[in-house]
Amino acid sequence: MSQKSEKLIDKKGLRLDGRKPDQLRPIKIEVAILANADGSAYIQQGKNKILAAVYGPKEAHPKHLSLPDRTRLRCRYHMAPFSVQERKSPAPSRRERELSKVIRESLEPSIFLEYYPRTSIDIFIEVLQADGGTRCASITAASLALADAGIPMRDLVAACAAGKIDDTIVLDLMDTEDKKGGADVPVALMSNLNAITLLQMDGTLSLKEFEKAVNLALKGCMKIYALQKEALKAKYMNVKEAAKE
Repeated sequence: MSQKSEKLIDKKGLRLDGRKPDQLRPIKIEVAILANADGSAYIQQGKNKILAAVYGPKEAHPKHLSLPDRTRLRCRYHMAPFSVQERKSPAPSRRERELSKVIRESLEPSIFLEYYPRTSIDIFIEVLQADGGTRCASITAASLALADAGIPMRDLVAACAAGKIDDTIVLDLMDTEDKKGGADVPVALMSNLNAITLLQMDGTLSLKEFEKAVNLALKGCMKIYALQKEALKAKYMNVKEAAKE
């Protein structure tokens, strides 16, 4: 990240998309939208459009990868060639492999892995349109897909980033802010347990700025957590209504 002369916050304190520093982008979440997956979820966060699907628990294949005391969680994060302005190669990139690992490690603490030894759970994340903050939105959607699959979980994981633009700490950076800002701090949280499962930082912040960014990101996670629960509730209300008919 590098500082640019272009102002990302105007004189009224508003960002390029009209948000205040502590505002999330508009979020829409849907659960159980894929018939062929054990669990699925879709999230729109700003211009991000991300789909997550879960398969399992199922017998591990190949068998030598199975673990005797727990299930093996596998995650594939992939950006579609049309997800960014310049066509992206469909082949997995180094960044995609890295984020697959980051997302998997963010979700593992939330799952009772020991319940299903010698099995695997597969998470597939497809970014259909990207506009910054895709790792956090992917974690949010993947956690919901796991819950939709009926996999026993300690809590849902909600993720959000905060960062620094124009010497101001802001919430939920979009792509332009991420690229031209001074820092980015992604955080993932299990709200009920008050447990952080992801904390990263890209860029440079003072200790005071870092603490402010983390606290702002945690507030964002809690707001997203409430939306996750609403999405799950809406799914089961639909099931209940369908059962009455």
